[in-house]
Amino acid sequence: MKANIGTLDRSLRIAAGLFLIVLSLFGVIGWWGWLGVVPLATGLFRFCPAYRLLGISSCKCSSSFLRKVRSDT
Repeated sequence: MKANIGTLDRSLRIAAGLFLIVLSLFGVIGWWGWLGVVPLATGLFRFCPAYRLLGISSCKCSSSFLRKVRSDT
């Protein structure tokens, strides 16, 4: 897995994931708040499978890295 999530994207995903999980734990929202695990995990691992499928990267990487990622798809 190559990183395809940048710093800002990563921070927002982690914050949103934790926010949803906390709201679910305190009963503010229902069980669906546990879906916050998805953005939390993608933020922690710096990899989003959907970004990979769509050829998107918010990671500030060298252009040679991006060429390699795009050629792998």
